Amino acid sequence: MSGIIGKKIGMMTIFEDGAAVPCTLIEAGPCVVTQVRTEEADGYKAIQLGYGEKKEKRTSKALQGHFKKANTTPKRKLIEFKEFEAQFNLGDVIKVEDVFAEGEFLDVSGKTKGKGFQGVVKRHGFGGVGQSTHGQHNRARHPGSIGACSYPGRVFKGLKMGGRMGNTNITIQNLKVLKVMADKNLILVSGSIPGPKNSVVTLHK
Repeated sequence: MSGIIGKKIGMMTIFEDGAAVPCTLIEAGPCVVTQVRTEEADGYKAIQLGYGEKKEKRTSKALQGHFKKANTTPKRKLIEFKEFEAQFNLGDVIKVEDVFAEGEFLDVSGKTKGKGFQGVVKRHGFGGVGQSTHGQHNRARHPGSIGACSYPGRVFKGLKMGGRMGNTNITIQNLKVLKVMADKNLILVSGSIPGPKNSVVTLHK
């Protein structure tokens, strides 16, 4: 199996050889196989995993039937994984110890925290226009000039300006698995991962 769905619990620090290592605690699984895609029926090979509980009254009739085929309760998140070798059946339960082991490296995908509309100083790290002298009494965090003269006579696309910041899908690569706590469905990885606490993330090999 190439991955699993989880939930970000929070960050902590552990000590390895006397050095403090920042790490993130993730509740990974258990996930249920809710659909098996095949070359004959779908044109590609993949399995669909479901994670997290969801109230039945908040689930559409179509999805309720989808989950009943797998003999499981409605799930909050459904994600497909394409790279796998073992054979899976509807309703199979996949746990974190079935996918990852201590010492391995993985990639974590998630949605970053939304910051709303932000200016160039926070969004792009601009220094602002000048200092508090030379007549710049209200321009400290402004972007400054954005265009040239008669040529090109316009603003180029992609210019760094103020705008919406965050709330984008990000993948952090090559995080080391420091510890797998199978009895609690927890995995400890080095470094930080995108998203706030309790947000859903995807772990890939």
